[in-house]
Amino acid sequence: MNVISAHPGKPHYINRSGWLRAAVLGANDGIVSVSSLIVGVAAADPDPRAIMIAGVAGLAAGAMSMAAGEYVSVSSQSDIETADIKREEIALEEMPEEEFAELVAIYRKRGLSEITAQTVARELSEKDALAAHVRDELGLSEIHSANPLQAAFASGLTFSLAAAIPVLGAFFAPTSLIIPIVLVVTIIALAGLGALGAKAGGAPLLPATLRVVSWGVFAMSVTAGVGWIFGVSV
Repeated sequence: MNVISAHPGKPHYINRSGWLRAAVLGANDGIVSVSSLIVGVAAADPDPRAIMIAGVAGLAAGAMSMAAGEYVSVSSQSDIETADIKREEIALEEMPEEEFAELVAIYRKRGLSEITAQTVARELSEKDALAAHVRDELGLSEIHSANPLQAAFASGLTFSLAAAIPVLGAFFAPTSLIIPIVLVVTIIALAGLGALGAKAGGAPLLPATLRVVSWGVFAMSVTAGVGWIFGVSV
């Protein structure tokens, strides 16, 4: 069935929220963590070989960690959703009247009159009672449902691509300029990530870009500062 849109030229972006969140998180972590690692190592030991080993190792380990972390965490969310749906299914079989009354109360709370609320609850229940309760009682939908594999792939891939930016910056930079070049490349990459994420989500560019850059620079500064202060790689 075709869905009629009041603004076909300006689609909603909420259906991208699952993979976009994981992608931005992975890319941001890739840029910040690997840049911090490179700057910290360079501050403690400016040997280019040590810097590159640290950067590549950080990229590989971080990508696997992000992918595994996203998969495990989103799988936990999916398990909760599945369990709640199962409980709702059992309740509909054992207490259909109570569940119907609960659905009516939900629609009443949203502003419908008693008669309208009962009519809506009855018609939706006749079509698919479980779907109605999953959507309106549990607040779940296909758009927001957890997808562990999608989140893991998006996070791991974007981490790898984003982390490669400071690694390449360090690789091509002269030994004496590794730190400043990596810092500049990182800030540019963070700004690009903020703008790209905002564009993909249909959000204003400037606030998203400033948010990503400011928090990324802050996190990187704190982490890299350990290398400067204590003379150790972090």
